[in-house]
Amino acid sequence: MAASRCPVCAEPCVEPRLLPCLHSLCAPCLRRLGTLGEPGRAAAALSVLCPLCDAEVALPPGGLGQLVPDYTALGRGGAAGTAGCDLCADGAAARRCQTCGAHLCLFCCQAHRRQKKTASHVVVELESTRDCSQAGQPFFCPSHPSEELRLFCEQCDQPVCQDCVAERHRQHPCDFTSNAVHRHGDSLRELLRSTQQRMSALEDVLGQTDGVGSAIRARAEAVATEICLFARGYVKAIEEHRDRLLKQLEDLKVQKENLLHLQKAQLQQLLLDMRTGVEFTERLLTSGSDLGILVTKGVVASRLAKLNSTAYSTHPSVDDSIQFSPQERAGQCHGYEVFGAVICKAVDPAKCTLQGEDLRSARQNELTGFTLLCNDTTGERMGRGGEAVMVTITHKDKKDWWVFH
Repeated sequence: MAASRCPVCAEPCVEPRLLPCLHSLCAPCLRRLGTLGEPGRAAAALSVLCPLCDAEVALPPGGLGQLVPDYTALGRGGAAGTAGCDLCADGAAARRCQTCGAHLCLFCCQAHRRQKKTASHVVVELESTRDCSQAGQPFFCPSHPSEELRLFCEQCDQPVCQDCVAERHRQHPCDFTSNAVHRHGDSLRELLRSTQQRMSALEDVLGQTDGVGSAIRARAEAVATEICLFARGYVKAIEEHRDRLLKQLEDLKVQKENLLHLQKAQLQQLLLDMRTGVEFTERLLTSGSDLGILVTKGVVASRLAKLNSTAYSTHPSVDDSIQFSPQERAGQCHGYEVFGAVICKAVDPAKCTLQGEDLRSARQNELTGFTLLCNDTTGERMGRGGEAVMVTITHKDKKDWWVFH
């Protein structure tokens, strides 16, 4: 198996340490971490940011150097397969001495047990260890580099060597790591089962979250389709309403032009008749004989009298009062409410009238009601409402007394 590599720098792990978030980093990468304590004082830093999960993790009181060594990473860096015998260097290791840490082939194992010095050592089969790759990698005490960590101090909750037991941990309860691991392993396994259950629950929640996310995306696509259909329908309705308004405008223009042309033709004919009568009468009076004037005067007088009595409007019969009211409701088109109307009548205040009995009995400071009838320039009633109306009521005798509404 290849040597374990640091997940940050991808180099072989050197003195890997375990952060509280359970990510392992090599010592050089740990020293390069940006600390969240006082700048430039890594040893006294309160916490660091893990470069792998971006979590803020608290450091031990002693700083980065007091982080727990990652023995799992160290074990992964060892040799894979069958270890060689540490005594003869020829045979394949089949046993391991837990007392001195030596790997032994079957022949050297027998010799190891026969020697008086090593007869009391505890020898186990490699296959019975939890992980042969880790069993083949001894871990040495940082305080006593020549001594292997084979004991565990229960009071200090840390692995120790024989020299540590003889010194700082003399009065502390200690046991072999192979024995202590069963007690602590059980509690870890219980925590592991609890965590695995929570993982299953989290995976279920994540699955539900993914399902809801898919439902949201599908619903958003469906609503987007509805919006597009609605918009296309609305645009079609607006365009149809536009075409209808333009046709109304064109019809109104043609109607006004026809009325204007008719009035113009009538006025032109009347003018032509008058010009003919005037020219004939002038010629008769200037060039006619006395007898001729007396004979034709009846016909001429009758014609001129008829022409003078012909009624005609002194103003054009139509005006240019064509407006567009964009805020006016125009009903529905294909189920969509549309706005905008072409208006051809304009209110003429001079042609408007008031109705109501209260007009004749109105009193100052008393509520009075009346109805305003809006008419256009021809005096015809307006066929629609919505006009902005401002009314001024003036006293019938005192014109300088008025009320504005």
